[in-house]
Amino acid sequence: MPHSAAQLAVVEKPRSEPVPLPVQAAEVVVLKFGSSILQDHSCAPAVASEIYGHVRAGRKVIAVVSALGGHTDRLLAEARALGLDHENDLLPAYVALGEEKAAALVAIACDRIGLDAAALSVRELGIVADGPSEHAHPVSLRSETLWQALGRHQVVVVPGFGAVGEQGRVVLLGRGGSDLTAVFLAAEMGLKRVRLVKDVDGLYDRDPATASGKPLRYRRASWDDARRNGGALVQHDAIDMGHERSVEIEIAALGRADCTVIGDHSAPPGPSAPDAPLKVAIAGCGVVGGGLLARLQKDSRFQVVGVLVRDPSKPRDVAASADLFTADRDALLDLRPDILLEALSEGGAGHDLIRAALERGIDVASANKQAISRDPAGLGDAARAHGSQLAYSAAVGGGAPMIETLRAARAAGPVKGFEAVLNGTVNFMLTRLQAGADFADALADARVAGFAEEDPSSDLEGRDSAAKVRLLAFEAFGKTPAEADIPCAELSETFQPAGPVRQIGACVRDGDGLKASVSVDVGLDDPFFQSLDGERNGLKVYGEDGRVWSCKGRGAGRWPTTESVLADLADIVRARHASLGHH
Repeated sequence: MPHSAAQLAVVEKPRSEPVPLPVQAAEVVVLKFGSSILQDHSCAPAVASEIYGHVRAGRKVIAVVSALGGHTDRLLAEARALGLDHENDLLPAYVALGEEKAAALVAIACDRIGLDAAALSVRELGIVADGPSEHAHPVSLRSETLWQALGRHQVVVVPGFGAVGEQGRVVLLGRGGSDLTAVFLAAEMGLKRVRLVKDVDGLYDRDPATASGKPLRYRRASWDDARRNGGALVQHDAIDMGHERSVEIEIAALGRADCTVIGDHSAPPGPSAPDAPLKVAIAGCGVVGGGLLARLQKDSRFQVVGVLVRDPSKPRDVAASADLFTADRDALLDLRPDILLEALSEGGAGHDLIRAALERGIDVASANKQAISRDPAGLGDAARAHGSQLAYSAAVGGGAPMIETLRAARAAGPVKGFEAVLNGTVNFMLTRLQAGADFADALADARVAGFAEEDPSSDLEGRDSAAKVRLLAFEAFGKTPAEADIPCAELSETFQPAGPVRQIGACVRDGDGLKASVSVDVGLDDPFFQSLDGERNGLKVYGEDGRVWSCKGRGAGRWPTTESVLADLADIVRARHASLGHH
């Protein structure tokens, strides 16, 4: 299992260890998203979700994007209307702006959910091509800028379709050329596969949109199968490039683990019944629950059947049918959802709801650290006893994959301890205080930004971070310190930092027990924690062998935490498919 891309620095010198172990490189994947996926700017969050899942699984991502739907045709028409019919070598540079705009939009969507992303232009990407200006063929990659961007960022979003000609002008790689961009980048980087994300879940023996009867889907298709049946699905130049450079091509849909693999081997196609939408219930409709409702109502893979709230008549900032809302927990579970997304603000009610759902065989993804930290082992036992799944990555770290980082560290060897910035609201306020704001203004700014609750006492007293310390300790050591055994430093109105300051949650082995705390550290000398400005969270895990694992990301706000819940949801769906024998 590769380390998380967010963990790379990965192995660095811990404060108490003199010699670090060698750095292990992250796996790199190339994903391509076409105009059928990026139909307009509102589709960018779904693309960011797909990218987030790969980053959370330990990969760095090169995302190749096409222009937004219909944009290329408009740009071509405008350039041809004003240019010469017989010689229009300036046209490609204008048309390629569509892909560059889409790359910037996807990078912005990635940044909103806490991914460290960069967008490159056609010239910065550095693909060199020769041939006709509108149907050139890539021949080399000036990769310095791309490698530098990959070294600094988790995600690098690049425009497809465009390249640089031998005379230094921008050229195009033919219609559907973003497929070719992705395959060529994978080949140049020594990768064995590239994944093309389409609006269908694979390659069929006939076009499923127009064919009569039931088209059959390939799990594995040969290069000739792809040339014969690919039609407009995959550019033929891209198929030829994959064949020549021995890069298998995966054809997949958004959010699906299964795919068609195009390569040297083939298997007869078979029937592929479309999946019925999974029924989802949401508990809570505040910052996170509202974000989940907004996203899932637009996703045809899911049907939101109910939303649990205190007051169903209260106006919401997300448009939804009034019939969805209920204040009755049992009525919600009686709707027999496949999956419950739990985002309540109260620990006791959340814990009871999660246990009740698991005992009914309902899968659960929770963002409620207070609920999960009460008894993570007991909830896990309930899930196993009733054949249900429990996921709670969103309960710690917002968009930072802290649970995944700790699991990867523990899988590599015994863990000595960890330190973390765990509360985005407090960190946002400390950044404001360090810049000279007074306490009341810092708190008001946190509320305006959507980070602080009306009652922020749990954050300011350290109890929120303490709950997260208990959860991380469970992942690191298989047991949790008692809540009463975690001293918490309170952030009060009189606090004025004299230097760099962070609220640090920590836990280390102490003989046969654990020693945990939540402190406000002034004068930090660790560049990692100093780099966590605003609502960002970060974690360092110290292995007994001297390795240090780290991750960071946006730790507060609707979209980073929503994205983490959605990633848990995607993991649950993949596990459900696997258990049903889907491929």
